[in-house]
Amino acid sequence: MLLFPQRDRRQAGPAGQSATISNVAELKTKKTGASVADFLDRIPEAQRREDCRALARMMQAATKAEPKMWGPGIVGFGHCRLVYPNGKEMDWMQIAFSPRKANITLYLTEKVLKSDLMEKLGKTSCGKGCLYINKLSDVDVPTLKKMIRETVRQRIEAAS
Repeated sequence: MLLFPQRDRRQAGPAGQSATISNVAELKTKKTGASVADFLDRIPEAQRREDCRALARMMQAATKAEPKMWGPGIVGFGHCRLVYPNGKEMDWMQIAFSPRKANITLYLTEKVLKSDLMEKLGKTSCGKGCLYINKLSDVDVPTLKKMIRETVRQRIEAAS
């Protein structure tokens, strides 16, 4: 999932400097009317299902928003308006998670993922804007809650 779904191609500019040509891709992850409860109920592994329900409660508390399905497999909370560097805008969620086959993916901000909180969190891995956990018992839940609240704060701040 890309917050700014752009593909940049670097080309040589004047005097060897690089110039960027951006093509904005069509966003594939959109809010749907599907039932979050039904989606969570279909998670086959009991522990992962319960972990996702706990994450949903944490994210709902942080955003004060009802969960919504974004695409077929992402549970998102809250709403924000993201602005591309070229001025184009799109609707997006403040925070989200997705139960994947290998792990649970949490969509947080880059600042949060690079913060000191990561050292206290426990057994995780990261990608660009993503935190991967196998199960909630692998992480320090109070630290995770702080990371969720901070992501929401940063998204609200960026939108204002």
